Amino acid sequence: MTHADAIELFITCLLVSLPTFAWVFAGALLARMGWLSDQLNDRISRLSFRYGLPLMLFAGAAGVDYSNLLDATYLLAGVLGTLLVVTTSWLYSIWRGHPHRERGIFVQGAYRSNLAIMGLALCISAYGQEGARLAALAVAVMTSLYNVLVVFVLNSTLGGTSSPQAALLGVLRNPLIIGIAAGVALSLSGLPIPAIVEPAGVWLSKLFLPLMLICIGGAMKLGELRNSGALAWESTVWRLLVAPALVVGLAMLLGVRGAPLGVLFLLVGAPAAASGYIMVVAARGNGVLAANIVVLTTLFSALSLTLGLFLLSLLSLVGQIGG
Repeated sequence: MTHADAIELFITCLLVSLPTFAWVFAGALLARMGWLSDQLNDRISRLSFRYGLPLMLFAGAAGVDYSNLLDATYLLAGVLGTLLVVTTSWLYSIWRGHPHRERGIFVQGAYRSNLAIMGLALCISAYGQEGARLAALAVAVMTSLYNVLVVFVLNSTLGGTSSPQAALLGVLRNPLIIGIAAGVALSLSGLPIPAIVEPAGVWLSKLFLPLMLICIGGAMKLGELRNSGALAWESTVWRLLVAPALVVGLAMLLGVRGAPLGVLFLLVGAPAAASGYIMVVAARGNGVLAANIVVLTTLFSALSLTLGLFLLSLLSLVGQIGG
């Protein structure tokens, strides 16, 4: 590959991540200017989470041919990789001597990415509707796993009251999971899929994903970064560098290549999930630490995702990107 080819490839990778993060920073700017209040942000987020994103994921899941899931290995890699990240980050936290009540917050920040919004937006930007279809299944499987694991991770260090049964019930009631399950059921039923489903999914993604990304930016509290300690920075390094490296490395050992590997990287390399902050506060943990992890990972993931995707593309491991 020539120098010019490498520059062109880097620009392509930059164009994958730049639009997604531009919406996030636009949200932060709107909030700073007072045009996006917390109340309006909350209403838009709830509308998108309960209706827009589930319908979009339904459309993506309905368009998958489940009779020949040759690329299902990437799902297994995502599950095993997540368990590997939780285990290794927990052992690392013990080795580093982190305070017991902050260990669960660190581990949650290390493994729990914002795959349903940030990750999904990046997958669509990189691979178009193929990315949406591949990501729909991964979002269902890994979101379920994330929500179950967080109960054990936070309960063991913060003494929360949620039980595994409550976590499972929460997974079953999750609008995103319901939307994906309905799409899978329609595809497996043998019934003809209405022609409007695929274009509707495209339209919904163009409407609701930018709205959700703006809300993520509007919810960031940049002023709290002054109180960021070493633990927040360590969790950020794990979220953006260590965790994606572990999951992608495991996926490659399992033979995953092409678009499935690229989708998996973009999902697990996304910044920390904002819902993690809510759970920490509900459990009366260190909310400032949890919020700082979300903000730091959101700010620096634009760089880490662009460079990571560029490196994987340079090695011809993630197929043709650019939608």
